[in-house]
Amino acid sequence: MTENAHATVTPSGIEIDLSQVPAPVAAAIDTLDAERAPQIAVDLGLTLDEYETVKATLGGREASLTELYVYSLMWSEHCSYKHSKRQLRRFPSEGPDVMQGPGENAGVIRVGDGWAVAFKMESHNHPSAIEPFQGAATGVGGIVRDIFTMGARPIASLDSLRFGMLDKARQRYLFEGSVEGIGSYGNCLGIPTVGGEVYFDEAYEGNCLINAMCVGVMREEDLTRAVGSGPGNPVVLLGSTTGRDGIGGASTLASQEFDEAAENKRPAVQVGDPFTEKLLIEVCLELLQRGGFVALGDLGAAGLTSSASEMASRGGVGIDLDVRKVPAREDGMRPFEVMVSESQERMLGVVTPENLDDVMATCERWGVRCAVIGSITDTGRFVVHDGDLPAGQDIVADMPAALLADAAPVYDPAFRRPAYLDEVAEYNPYHLLLESTVVDLSAVLLTMLASPNVCSRRWIWEQYDHQVQSGTVVLPGADAAVVRVGLPGRGAVTNRGIALASDCNGRYCYLDPYVGAQIALAEASRNVSCVGARPAAITDCLNFGNPEKPEVFYMFKEAVRGLSDACKVMGVPVVSGNVSLYNESFSQPIHPTPVVGMVGIIDSLDEVCTASFKQAGDTIILVGETHDELGGSEYLKHVHDVTAGTIPRLDLGLEMDVQSTVRDAVRMHLLSSAHDCSDGGLAVALAESCISGHLGCEVALDDGLEPVASLFSETQSRILVSLSDDKVEEFEKLVGKHAVPWSVLGTVGGERIGIEGKVDVGLGEAAHIFDVTLEDLVNQVD
Repeated sequence: MTENAHATVTPSGIEIDLSQVPAPVAAAIDTLDAERAPQIAVDLGLTLDEYETVKATLGGREASLTELYVYSLMWSEHCSYKHSKRQLRRFPSEGPDVMQGPGENAGVIRVGDGWAVAFKMESHNHPSAIEPFQGAATGVGGIVRDIFTMGARPIASLDSLRFGMLDKARQRYLFEGSVEGIGSYGNCLGIPTVGGEVYFDEAYEGNCLINAMCVGVMREEDLTRAVGSGPGNPVVLLGSTTGRDGIGGASTLASQEFDEAAENKRPAVQVGDPFTEKLLIEVCLELLQRGGFVALGDLGAAGLTSSASEMASRGGVGIDLDVRKVPAREDGMRPFEVMVSESQERMLGVVTPENLDDVMATCERWGVRCAVIGSITDTGRFVVHDGDLPAGQDIVADMPAALLADAAPVYDPAFRRPAYLDEVAEYNPYHLLLESTVVDLSAVLLTMLASPNVCSRRWIWEQYDHQVQSGTVVLPGADAAVVRVGLPGRGAVTNRGIALASDCNGRYCYLDPYVGAQIALAEASRNVSCVGARPAAITDCLNFGNPEKPEVFYMFKEAVRGLSDACKVMGVPVVSGNVSLYNESFSQPIHPTPVVGMVGIIDSLDEVCTASFKQAGDTIILVGETHDELGGSEYLKHVHDVTAGTIPRLDLGLEMDVQSTVRDAVRMHLLSSAHDCSDGGLAVALAESCISGHLGCEVALDDGLEPVASLFSETQSRILVSLSDDKVEEFEKLVGKHAVPWSVLGTVGGERIGIEGKVDVGLGEAAHIFDVTLEDLVNQVD
């Protein structure tokens, strides 16, 4: 370290202004000796340079054992974003709808008439790879707490999932367990799971991805933030007891790769209790409604440590906690175990002395445990007491709150373009285009409908209660879910709605991280536009491998750059999100998977459209046009087992015009249906609209392309619509106004899916294959 009179620059590059560090509270503290402390720090995941930075924040002394545990978790990748923070600053986070951007438990946007929604997406990848049911279930519980912490009532959940191929027993175990965990926890809470997505690819065999998104609704004036204030105010812990389950769970598991020792990490997986969480939702929202809390925060990754230190740091105050006042479910818990336990269903609140009795009484009435465990101070220090020790010797940790929460080292990892990108880009599927002139394309379409990445997700969403709360307007299986805005329990029901979708094609990002991430945003926007919603804001979950590997960090950096650039062009801010790194097993990273969770605003639920064909005789129109773009497609992967080629181009201006055209058409009540063209191309989109509407079609594709490209190319910025004949002329004027390409394909009707000169399959056969494939894959026997 280098020092001057006012500052210390640590080996990690952190400059600490010594004159601004609040003075310690403890006259003396039982620290580790100089030989043991660095080794324990390394064992807990800190580097030696990072430990020197820890010492600098402590005034140069060695750390205590409790302090080391606290710092190791707060400065882990999962909690501090130390490898990703500088890249995340690229994202736009402001806009006319934004009330709260990144930095709080969730983002919040206005949706009209004084209503607002809070939403966020987070990962629970590593715990779910160890124990899928509890890992996925507690992922749902954690994201739900982030929402009601903001003062919003949770009204909908989505999940974005990735697994290896289902021909392997372990992948079926992970898939079934994760879906069961999501359904069990969400159903017990009475929160509908209304949408999401799932992909299967060998790239996720070692690391499944479980990304959970939750959305809540509130009045604008109900917004609450986790900002500690008011020296002397009591700090209360609500909810479950604290145990050793989950120690180092999300924060530690999510900051390292998996190897042979993965099974030994099972004790670090948290165990959930959704019934306690349901009570927490109700008691917290009741107290927030009448101003019972000064601040409220969720205990997630790093448990009590992160919630308390972040609350103090945001408010510029100190906080004193006594671990012996924390209700424990096990005897003999040491102070560091209490501080870093990730036991679930716990909330940390700050209350005024005047409100304390009311808070305690309300919790008792709901049957929720509530204990005063400390107080807000004016010291600026995060002080941990062990009340079992003699007075004057009871302080086991004394740290500057702001530096603990915010002074973690921030790195600029080395990056290098992976050599394989040039190799796969050179792949040319031309020989497959020639073969398509003699291949039975009807059989190929049926094969595509049997792809696990295309087939119906009915087996999944039938396990979810997707209509509880009676606010679900468009059900799972659509381009986007639609949920009514309102609080029926408070007598407030509106005709406003929000549309929700999550999207990301990992293959695209593996082949081109910049454009692939942009396509994730474009498709999420396209999906909410198809139901008639205006894309308003996103949350994201950025799933990547080890950032300390230059090739991996290059992919992360490019994906963030691509997503950021697209958000700026499309005017869609990023208001919350999560980064999940170290998704690797035995040094093999997952496909880069920057998942986008989109919220769109619907001013009137009378102006909503769905994907299914509605009536025979309707005209089928393609908004947009098809190009020869099979690179990275589901056709290449599923039919030929090839992941290569140049992925589809994306013209963001055209994309916005196509979406605007369809939104206007929905608002003008011109359309019977609207459906995004994506995985599997136009042929699959046609089949899906036929199957969901129980109506066939007769179309002709006069695009001049080779048949397989015409059917299965995944060209972007395309939406398939249908409308009655008497509305075609007005629609023609609309597309002319927006100057977007379009073409009449044919008509709805009959019992076959007919594409002139290319495909002729029975609707019943196609529907059966589409419907039963996923369940058959899950139930197969090795």
